[in-house]
Amino acid sequence: MTIVYAITFGMLSLAALLTLVRIVRGPRTLDRILAMDVLVVLIVAGTSVGMAMSLRGIYIALLVVVALLGFIGTAAVVRLVERREEYR
Repeated sequence: MTIVYAITFGMLSLAALLTLVRIVRGPRTLDRILAMDVLVVLIVAGTSVGMAMSLRGIYIALLVVVALLGFIGTAAVVRLVERREEYR
């Protein structure tokens, strides 16, 4: 199972690297906001894999809170940006 965890961490790391590229090069603000949301999801996924690898589930509540805050934060920022910038 260690190989599976290593492959999973490698894939998550590659996805995080590509997401960071999108944050830096994003042509619009909404692209960067979406990339930040994806980065939060990748962090939650990486922490979940780490918990599965260590067979300890002490951070489950923390993961739920981080995922929820990421979603609410993204929705709030998108609404704010949508009001300030015009996309028509």
